[in-house]
Amino acid sequence: MFLRFLGRFAASLVVLLSAMWACMALWYQLPGPSFVKIGAGVLWAGFGLAAIALLWRGKAARALLSYVVGFALLMGWWSTILPSQNRVWADDVSRQLHTHVDGSIVTMDNVRNFEWRSDTDYTQRWETRSYDLDRLRSVDVALSYWNGPAIAHTLVSFGFDDGQFVTFSIEIRKERGESFSSVGGFFKQFETSLIAADEHDIMRVRTNVRGEDVYMYRVRLPQQEMRSLFMAYLGEGAALVRAPSYYNTLTANCTTIVYALAKRIVPGLPMDWRLLASGYLPDYLYDVGGLTPGYSMEALRTAGRITDRAIATDKAPGANFSQAIRQGLPGLEDSKGPKAKQ
Repeated sequence: MFLRFLGRFAASLVVLLSAMWACMALWYQLPGPSFVKIGAGVLWAGFGLAAIALLWRGKAARALLSYVVGFALLMGWWSTILPSQNRVWADDVSRQLHTHVDGSIVTMDNVRNFEWRSDTDYTQRWETRSYDLDRLRSVDVALSYWNGPAIAHTLVSFGFDDGQFVTFSIEIRKERGESFSSVGGFFKQFETSLIAADEHDIMRVRTNVRGEDVYMYRVRLPQQEMRSLFMAYLGEGAALVRAPSYYNTLTANCTTIVYALAKRIVPGLPMDWRLLASGYLPDYLYDVGGLTPGYSMEALRTAGRITDRAIATDKAPGANFSQAIRQGLPGLEDSKGPKAKQ
């Protein structure tokens, strides 16, 4: 008797959860106006509840068979929803990164260098830039917070000894008029975009324009691994040009993709829940020995907050933005040595 009850309860839970997923999938992907989506969701919810009712009336075979067939048809439709390269994209993700490698010289087309005055008022600039990987000297990870300590956007910036910096950012490739939705990110709402940008664009828009709070940390990597990570980003960009892919809030976001790239370079990196709660990525990097040694995590966090330094550059015309935001950043070559842990 108990086992029968347990089986019915487990089956009911599976039907309930899958029906909730189906309703959300219909809302985000079914073509048509809102009332059509709502109507389809109501019908599916009724279908799921009817299956559960039949299940508890002792008609498990009929209930489960009908529901499984219906859900299989739904998944067949879901599999036809494919990512696209051809939509009316928002200006800041309208172009894709193209690269050419000749020995140690990497030439990158469509490096973004917008001049942002507000989120809707900006001057577009897409540039061609060249970088010498033999001169690559640093990797910095920046976390941009906008919704509490657990949620942040991850950016990875590469520095060269000629003073150049380029930042890579995995982002949603939103359409014009679209905005980010963490829930929509589970339901094929956005394609994935890889942006390569000047720091004065991609860091400043977050600190000075959107009011986000940004923290930067220097990552400990040998020069060869820095180079390999840089090339891995170029590979990711080339793959997205060849075939678009969907962004996923849980499995293919700005942090999990960084982890996947880094794992190619440093095998054995442990999986950790902080890769999903991206705001805690610095703590993960600290625990695996990836940040500047000789500091406590709190000291690194305090010194790594670049928000105020970035905002101050707007009042200092001609200031070098990348140098200004790194004032006092632990791990700089011209630092006066590590501090004791606090």
